[in-house]
Amino acid sequence: MEVNKPDYVYKNVVQINDTDSIRKFLANVFMWMFGALGISTLFAYVFAENGLWRLMVDVNAGSLSAFGLFIMFSPLIFVLIMRFGIDKIAFPILALLFVAFSATMGIWLSSILIIYTASSVIGVFLTSAIVFGIMALAGYTTKMDLSKFGSILYMFLIGMIVATVINFWLHSAGLNLIVTYIGVAVFVGLTAYKVQMLKNMGASLTPGDPTASKLALWGGMSLYITFINLFLTLLRLFGRRR
Repeated sequence: MEVNKPDYVYKNVVQINDTDSIRKFLANVFMWMFGALGISTLFAYVFAENGLWRLMVDVNAGSLSAFGLFIMFSPLIFVLIMRFGIDKIAFPILALLFVAFSATMGIWLSSILIIYTASSVIGVFLTSAIVFGIMALAGYTTKMDLSKFGSILYMFLIGMIVATVINFWLHSAGLNLIVTYIGVAVFVGLTAYKVQMLKNMGASLTPGDPTASKLALWGGMSLYITFINLFLTLLRLFGRRR
């Protein structure tokens, strides 16, 4: 699941070279990202540790329960609401939606703690964090314009989604492996691209811009989604099942 920046981000902006403003904006972005990771981790642990993940499964039907279907699709619903209502919804409401999004993501991710060993989940998570951090630093410091690569990466992402849907019926292990490797490359590249985009966004904001808080929240959610996707693709490659 990936999201693009709001359309109005680059409207009527004045480019300024204010390093402090950029750093402050990015600090807020990462604060929201880390907050989302913390909330998701808490809910994932609670649901996995107490067996509450079973609420998502209808044992008799052998499929997802109504609650499971809600948890599966609600993060996307929250993202779409925030995406199309970011310039209309008050910031406190956006923050509540963000918390709800993070919580439902955590509940859905609780299943990986049941499927994979705890040691492999922790190991892959730390690996993902290191890779993400390196690429985020690269995106922040590079002088190369990564915007042209962003379009290419999103094209690959769409191709991955299509291939995954097709493989739902083909059940090809080879295709699944190819898509997973491509996914790692795509989310690694998107990390650098998005950080540079957010850096430019921070430079575009004038002091006291009332939209800064909303954009920081949106940026935090975008980076969170990229990190989670990177983590899940690496887990598919290196995670050890129970």
